[in-house]
Amino acid sequence: MLMTETAAPAAARPARIPRWLAYAAAVVAGGLLLVSFPPYGLWFCAPVGVALLACAVRGRGVWGGLGFGWIAGVVLFVPLLSWTGTQVGWWPWILLANLEAAYIGLLGAAAAFATPLFLRYRWTWPLMTALLWTAQEYARSRTPFGGFPWGRLAFSQADAPTVRYAVLAGAPLVTLVVALAGGLLAFAAWHLASFRQAPAPGRVRPGVLPALLADLGAVAVIAAGALIPLVAPGEGRAVDIAIVQGNVPRLGLDFNEQRRAVLDNHVSATLELAAKVDRHEIRRPALVVWPENSSDIDPYVNADAYEAIDRAARTIGAPILVGAVLAPDDGHVRNTGVLWIAGQGPQQQYTKRHPVPFAEFIPMRPLVRKITKKVDLVRSDFLAGDRPGLITVPAEGGSFPVGDVICFEVAYDDIVRDTVTGGARLLVVQTNNATFNTAEALQQLSMVRLRSVEHGRPGLMASTVGVSAFVSPDGRAYDATTFNTRAALVRQTHLTVVKTPATTLGGTPEAVLAGLALFGLVMAGFVRRRARVQHTDEEEA
Repeated sequence: MLMTETAAPAAARPARIPRWLAYAAAVVAGGLLLVSFPPYGLWFCAPVGVALLACAVRGRGVWGGLGFGWIAGVVLFVPLLSWTGTQVGWWPWILLANLEAAYIGLLGAAAAFATPLFLRYRWTWPLMTALLWTAQEYARSRTPFGGFPWGRLAFSQADAPTVRYAVLAGAPLVTLVVALAGGLLAFAAWHLASFRQAPAPGRVRPGVLPALLADLGAVAVIAAGALIPLVAPGEGRAVDIAIVQGNVPRLGLDFNEQRRAVLDNHVSATLELAAKVDRHEIRRPALVVWPENSSDIDPYVNADAYEAIDRAARTIGAPILVGAVLAPDDGHVRNTGVLWIAGQGPQQQYTKRHPVPFAEFIPMRPLVRKITKKVDLVRSDFLAGDRPGLITVPAEGGSFPVGDVICFEVAYDDIVRDTVTGGARLLVVQTNNATFNTAEALQQLSMVRLRSVEHGRPGLMASTVGVSAFVSPDGRAYDATTFNTRAALVRQTHLTVVKTPATTLGGTPEAVLAGLALFGLVMAGFVRRRARVQHTDEEEA
């Protein structure tokens, strides 16, 4: 028989905490979630933040849950996304932060709606907390305009044992585990606080045992991640890979006006790297990776840019994966990764599949222009690519495939997975952080680390200004550069071929978890209806 809340006097278990305390809990919840992400990296604060929000919205009306969830979301996303306003001003930053916070608000509303289910079946509270967080991220990663998954619980866990869950079912499972731990902590806290009556002589306080079991459960689900085996970093064919971080003359939106200087910086840094190869200080790399926007001059149509890149490739004696902006005659521009072979020029390319709305293309441009003229900074909308970023690199000992994703695409599960199912043995993230700051770069690097664990692939992030780094399949980062500096990194990388369960399962687990959350809300609706009918019957009697 299922254990229900009616097992104890109703007066002993209040349905909700006082409103002033709920406000405080929502604010602190958002703050704890914030510091779980880089640059703070206090990953263990994430489940505590989840727990506080769960307590804040329990027993509230739907509108109350929406409000407290939104408060927590604002406290989280306004500072987390502050880098989005570094160059374009405060209003796009605040608008985006509030949009993201609205999803946390909907999470709070759903949790509040489900309270009767929690009251009837106690064990559903931690489980539904986990499912609702996963469903919220499912929706936020897809809507509107293709979604914006920044700030997923999973992306705060790169240094935690829970990151290892990614190898089983990707980022959604990591989020589920973190939120489940939070739900168990909320369950424990509620039981300790709810039982105010003194225990009978010789008896333990009634709420102690359930609270202890829930706390142990929270610790167990987090610690169990350490037992999950990962792909060993030393497995697979060894190749030397180079990252060139050429830097820009100055940070800001006008990096586009520094296009030749940025290209020259990456060329000269590559020539310096080639000189070290000639002096036998380092081995010749099999591939050199330049970041996104390393050549915003289209080398297909500009002879000077073509010659500069080809000279760098000839001198280093290795293919270069160039981050280029192409501007063909069709009126659209494309953000691309171009594989450049010395003496042969561009041979393969990947076009970014998920251009960033309001940055690389402007939805509803006439309407948005009435709000701000800054939309005209994006003079031409970027055209999306239609195929995964699989690039085959020719090399001594045989060619090898790499999976190229560009900038924010690393946050999208399917875009990264498509490269691995296509055969990629190395994950490459080309990015340009010149319009942002160190916090954004570190947050992005944490995503690369999770992706390497998820798919059992070595990875790297190449940035114009930093942070650039190599990542092993166990999620550890190596040789990370400092921000706004010039650097060239070379590291031996082992190209893995193991297919993880997460790669095999793809998006199925997340869809199932979102479906279970919806099912739970339907069941909560039945419980609410049954309670109303029972209440009506009692009044009539």
